Amino acid sequence: MRRLVFLLPFLGLLTLAQSPGAKLFSAHCQSCHQAQGQGLPGAFPPLTHLDKLVQAKGGREYLIRVVLYGLQGPLTVEGKTYNGVMPTFRQLKDQEVADLLNHVLTAFAKSKAKPIAAAEVKAQRARAFSPQEVLKSRPPVK
Repeated sequence: MRRLVFLLPFLGLLTLAQSPGAKLFSAHCQSCHQAQGQGLPGAFPPLTHLDKLVQAKGGREYLIRVVLYGLQGPLTVEGKTYNGVMPTFRQLKDQEVADLLNHVLTAFAKSKAKPIAAAEVKAQRARAFSPQEVLKSRPPVK
């Protein structure tokens, strides 16, 4: 018991040390996409493949729209089909969306793409999309 009491302040410091994007992921995304971004078979896709997507033409914009407007409909990722519903996160500020996506891209996708900027998020707010329209806007990934 004494060891546990000793560790509690240390664990609290670890939480404080998380990046803003990591905190947002924990609060909004982890329950579906899991702690390591591996997803849930048949429902929620893994986030480890996103380097290919962010580098595809229109991929950055698509990822921003997914976070802002959600996603609905069958989605095939690396040969596997998923059919969960992703909610909208329009309530997040532009910088929060950028921080969240940058965390996912670096922590799970190991992407070397340039970071997403708050200005890019703001530009995607100019026209609202339905979750189905977001899905249709997904660029092909090789």
